[in-house]
Amino acid sequence: MPLRVPGRLFTALATGGGGPDALRLLARAEQSRRLACALAVTRAAGEAGGGVADAAARAWELLAAAHRADPEAVAAVLSHPSAGTALTGLLARLDRFVEAGTGVACAPPVHWFSALAAAAAVRAGVPGRVRWPLTTDQVFLPSLGGARFPGARPGDLAEVVVDAGGAARIGVAGLGSPPGPVEVPQVPSGPSGRWRAAHRLVVPDTGAPLLLDDADPLRFPGVPERPLGLPPGDLRWWEATAREACRLLRDHHPGTYAELVAGPRTLVPVDRPGSFSGSSAEAFGAMALSRPHSARGLALSMTHEMQHGKFAAVLHLFDLFEPNGEELYYAPWRPDPRPLLGLFHGAYAHLGVAEFWNRRRNVEQDPEELALADARFARWRTGAREATEALLASGRLTALGQHFAQTMLGTLDALCRLPVPAEARRRGMALAAEHRAEWVRRNGVPQAQLI
Repeated sequence: MPLRVPGRLFTALATGGGGPDALRLLARAEQSRRLACALAVTRAAGEAGGGVADAAARAWELLAAAHRADPEAVAAVLSHPSAGTALTGLLARLDRFVEAGTGVACAPPVHWFSALAAAAAVRAGVPGRVRWPLTTDQVFLPSLGGARFPGARPGDLAEVVVDAGGAARIGVAGLGSPPGPVEVPQVPSGPSGRWRAAHRLVVPDTGAPLLLDDADPLRFPGVPERPLGLPPGDLRWWEATAREACRLLRDHHPGTYAELVAGPRTLVPVDRPGSFSGSSAEAFGAMALSRPHSARGLALSMTHEMQHGKFAAVLHLFDLFEPNGEELYYAPWRPDPRPLLGLFHGAYAHLGVAEFWNRRRNVEQDPEELALADARFARWRTGAREATEALLASGRLTALGQHFAQTMLGTLDALCRLPVPAEARRRGMALAAEHRAEWVRRNGVPQAQLI
């Protein structure tokens, strides 16, 4: 059935929020998109022919059988971030494989699709046996977890077996020495014996748990496939910081907290210096983060990346601007020129950042922290507003894009009318001016000058 977005939810998203209803709708849209992508993978593999086509056809049939048995089980797998990473990555490789012809030495990783279908069968309790060739010594099922099988070699067969009672185990067929198969836990969470799965950091009374995934090879685009394997001390730090960050959002940022717990949320720890955070349009619900310095820093990063996630999902549904433009823009949060897509993404994200700091101004008790919140609020409300004005002046927005950006501007205008102490405003504007001067020194005057 067609997915319809009520006008009130579209406008609510454009204000910078949306609420839990909008998040749940976007999550359903992403599940639908991934199912369409699975069909596209099956068809592209059929064009490739041979073993690639056979493996994809078997995976599609298994996914369909799981859907007939338990549609919610398939939805749980498709909503997991690594399902998006696997399907879109595989489709891109299949397209290149078909274009290049049979002379390509490396076949596309259809086993990603096989593992996804096997995960759906396990969740749905569909009896059977699934096999696919290993490329490493790991066997992982998206949304469930997996295990390593030391001694397994590329070409050995991963094997997933679901018995008549719905119990499942994974192993490596033909492996002549221990370790043997591993039982799939009923509720996978963190390490359990040889099993590795995402850790449950926070489980709200209502809503989905907040997970920390350092195990799934496809947990986020661009991260190493090898499990990160956080030391116990680091894991305890993440658990304590996440609990405090969620408490902070629940108590002082209730709208953001409601969106956080409305849908699947997975934090992916990355070994990067500084306060790094990132999102991917193809991994809805996941946020890649360096180790947070504080609960407030983690709360801010989650707020920021949720904005990117929402906007990416909106762009999967609607054309907000005409593509293929070559203009590059100054963005107050980046050291490099940005295309219109990047400017739109960043303006929407920093609208959320400005609102975060505005709420902090009503919470901070320490004078220095309050002054910092005031200054950052002044900086980011102005930066997001200037970027939104540039979007509206670009001449490339569609009618829906004009409505979206104009609604953003209305929110930012309201924020800009709020009083800020003169010294904090001066400090925020000085930081903005310093950033712009350094940007111009590095890149020259932007092609699309801000108004």
